[in-house]
Amino acid sequence: MHPWVYAGAIEAVAGAPRDGDAVDLVSHAGNFVARGYYNSQSKIRVRLYTWNAEEELDANFFRERLKRAIHLRRNILRLNGACRLVFSEADGLSGLAIDQFDRWLVVQFTSLALAQQRDLFANLLEELVQPVGIYLRTERGIGQLEGIELHDGPLRGDGPAATIEIVEHGLRFLVNLAEGQKTGYYLDQRDNRLAVAHLSVGRRVLDAFCYSGGFGLHAARAGATSVLGIDGSEAALQLARDNAELNALTNITFEKSDVFDRLDQLVSANERFGVIVLDPPKFARSNSAVEEALRGYRRLLVQSLKLLETDGVLAMCCCSGLISREMLHDLLAQEASQARRHLQILESRGAAPDHPVSALCPETNYLKCVICRVW
Repeated sequence: MHPWVYAGAIEAVAGAPRDGDAVDLVSHAGNFVARGYYNSQSKIRVRLYTWNAEEELDANFFRERLKRAIHLRRNILRLNGACRLVFSEADGLSGLAIDQFDRWLVVQFTSLALAQQRDLFANLLEELVQPVGIYLRTERGIGQLEGIELHDGPLRGDGPAATIEIVEHGLRFLVNLAEGQKTGYYLDQRDNRLAVAHLSVGRRVLDAFCYSGGFGLHAARAGATSVLGIDGSEAALQLARDNAELNALTNITFEKSDVFDRLDQLVSANERFGVIVLDPPKFARSNSAVEEALRGYRRLLVQSLKLLETDGVLAMCCCSGLISREMLHDLLAQEASQARRHLQILESRGAAPDHPVSALCPETNYLKCVICRVW
């Protein structure tokens, strides 16, 4: 059963539950269906956690859920150092994401009830993981959507003084837990970066919305002739430059610019690239923003098709869950036809396996990375 219950699906509320209270979902006949947490401030009126009437939502329950999530990463996927330790609904913990960076944990709450129990989760994580510190990061707009009033900062221990170092497929990356985007680094693209790097050997690469250089640095190490990374954030670009120096990579440069404007300039200058990576931030945060988001993706695609040389590789990424994979494929087909270019989808990838997809919650299949050949 899907873990979200929207307000419109609820016929009546018995009693007067407070926001964050545990409640039971029952059928018209009064039979138990599931147990979760109530929030009158959210469109997701109840987040469900168990379909077993005998299970209470207590410390033991959450300890077992956390242990199950950690077991996947440690014992099945064999991940260490940097990974997503808990992925919300996919791990049966709707509204909780936890990333591990070396000996640090970064926790993000998007459920009011779980945020209210943050000390419980901090205790459990100290018990199960023994981190040096736990840092709290908040998601933009979550206060308005869920009624959560939290601020970024240490939850346990002291925050790291500066950047910390992680290793991804043999490359070293600096991560800023306090000021970096999201939880500091996009772990979900880990394997997609490697897949694109394999296709970058001997090619000129453009990494648009490069952030701290993930795609570009992997391409540079793999043997790209040159890599150009573009981003609008100087703080991100400084991390990217530091990462390039950390890995002794000299065939990569970074520019601060509005990506759309810079692509227009490159088109006007008749520049050509063998590989283009488009990894923009989330364009659609609500259904009302979908059409505008599609226009943004369309403009990026039009520009890229003009910049790609024959037999070029395009990696188009989309982290907006409201933009489906089918919508992205349709957009690729439309614009390739309009540009009179042939486009073959080589791979249609998702997030790394430490971001598993719940069969009961398709929203967890949010990330799309479509790798194409264009001629």
